[in-house]
Amino acid sequence: MAPLEVTTQPIAPHDLPSPLTNNMNSLPPFPNHRAPKHIYPDGIKTSGQHPPIYSLLRPYSAFPTEITGPTVWQASDYRSHPSRWTHIFSPSELAEISAAADLFLASGTPTTGISQSNFPLPQFGKFLRGLKDELLNGKGFILFKGFPVAEWGNRKSAVAYMGLGTYLGYFVSQNGRGHVLGHVKDLGEDATQIDKVRIYRTNARQFFHADDCDIVGLLCVAKALEGGESDLVSSHHVWNTLQRENPDVARTLTEPIWYFDRKGETSVGQEEWIRSSVFYLETGENPRVYCKWDPYYIRSLTRFSDKGLIPPLSEAQQRAAAVLEETCLRLSLHMVLDIGDIQFLSNAHVLHARTAYKDYPPPAPRRHLMRLWLSTPEDEGGWRLPFHDSNEKKRGGVQVNDTPPVAPYDAE
Repeated sequence: MAPLEVTTQPIAPHDLPSPLTNNMNSLPPFPNHRAPKHIYPDGIKTSGQHPPIYSLLRPYSAFPTEITGPTVWQASDYRSHPSRWTHIFSPSELAEISAAADLFLASGTPTTGISQSNFPLPQFGKFLRGLKDELLNGKGFILFKGFPVAEWGNRKSAVAYMGLGTYLGYFVSQNGRGHVLGHVKDLGEDATQIDKVRIYRTNARQFFHADDCDIVGLLCVAKALEGGESDLVSSHHVWNTLQRENPDVARTLTEPIWYFDRKGETSVGQEEWIRSSVFYLETGENPRVYCKWDPYYIRSLTRFSDKGLIPPLSEAQQRAAAVLEETCLRLSLHMVLDIGDIQFLSNAHVLHARTAYKDYPPPAPRRHLMRLWLSTPEDEGGWRLPFHDSNEKKRGGVQVNDTPPVAPYDAE
């Protein structure tokens, strides 16, 4: 069944909220990220990574013993029923998307300037707006099949893919170079240098994690010879399991004792790490449990802990990280992305992973996924997060100083 149609949509240019302050943490007022349009085509700058407002973090005793609802699912619910999470593009849908991409390309607008207004999808847009709610508040994932990447080539495929993304959220930068269109591809970087290297630029295994955005998209352009397969898990199902089997681990994961590496992708004056919890509650009434996690980013900080700048991981934290990964793996849904598949998933309540892979020998193309990080602020259905930028249009992401957004059509 198609998601319910949502009848409202944002109108550009967007009016941003007033700046917020963080007196609790003795930080300066938080900017509203209005930005010059000759640098940022929509006039909005990616907010970037920031510590939480610590006074808004709730203790373990405030967390639910068990979560219920559509965000709690088991792999067995979907493993034998791909029709429940797969949508095959119809000829009419592809024709509408193709026409919108051709119209945009003919306009000469920079790729970073794609929006709903210049990428019209009068019919399929209704489906996508309903899908946005399903991603944020339902099972949290979908797999589209049949995107004609070979026929369209990288440029048109990228434009069409980003056009779809505008109906789900706002593009945020994925790294210090301003990439709003990212590329998951092995560039030969050393995966053992985890304090410097982003794992998506290698062929190493990616453990269960959530990206620094609300919705992440992956478009498969080329497959590996072997491996590179996807795993998803409901973090709410994981939470319930931890509460039953390892409540001490659940408690440790709610404590704001976890330091996450920024791997040098910092603006002037910012610390090289962020202290937060792994599981935390939304703000306001009836808060949901949100998960923000990446084990590579907690294990790469020894260069600072060895100097006494931050505490090293305790035995309890080491155990919690191991138990969390084991639980995710045990409960996960395995998924294979073929060429022309697009996976969208929520980072609020879904964790995802990737197996290690081996590419075909040259001259065959290397495994290649185009990636989108999409933001959905509170007033457009996003979760109420205990961060300064919770109602920013482009909350989260990675922003270094005034680096402009770029959308390269291949890895660089």
